Amino acid sequence: QVQVVESGGGLVQPGGSPRLSCEALGIISSIDAMGWYRQAPGKQRELVATINGGGSTNYADSVKGRFTISRDNAKNTVYLQMNSLKPEDTAVYYCNVRRGLLINWGQGTQVTVSS
Repeated sequence: QVQVVESGGGLVQPGGSPRLSCEALGIISSIDAMGWYRQAPGKQRELVATINGGGSTNYADSVKGRFTISRDNAKNTVYLQMNSLKPEDTAVYYCNVRRGLLINWGQGTQVTVSS
């Protein structure tokens, strides 16, 4: 059974630099892409960043230059290093794993940016 498990969220002060982790468990086939999405209260879920097996990345304009996505293929793990956090980055952050047409989502981890 596939499980996608996020960790690393919490309460962060503005300007903080937390790192989120996401591990895909129970997957034995190759993963095409992994990514982070977020959903703020009252808003739709939006893409934050994605990374494919070759290491190519894609970022939302709102996080370019502040967030960095990376991946450890051997561990089926993706990371999101977040720097210079702003209150508007407050959201539930979700990890997703794509294998062909199959997409698995994690349960999400809350990131709250507040002083």
